[in-house]
Amino acid sequence: MRDVIQKIVAAETEAKQAVEEARAEADRIIAEARKKAQDISATAHKEAAAEADRIIATAAAEAGKEKEERLARAAARIEREVGIDEARRKLFVEGVVRCVCKP
Repeated sequence: MRDVIQKIVAAETEAKQAVEEARAEADRIIAEARKKAQDISATAHKEAAAEADRIIATAAAEAGKEKEERLARAAARIEREVGIDEARRKLFVEGVVRCVCKP
């Protein structure tokens, strides 16, 4: 009878040890899964930030190009509307020189 009790106690001890080992393994697996999830999240965040930076840079470049095109069109329109031919320019310069040089 004593043998049977010792075997039962030994079996319970082994069972407790197996449960503890299983809990430790589960904790390790959970910790590893959490770490992987954090790594994936950090990587996704970095990729999203890089994509956002690329989109912003592209939009800024396109806006700069659009600005230059609009300025060129506006300058051409102003030149057409306000343009002074060479003969008029010469008359204006001569008039300014006469005003400045004569007392």
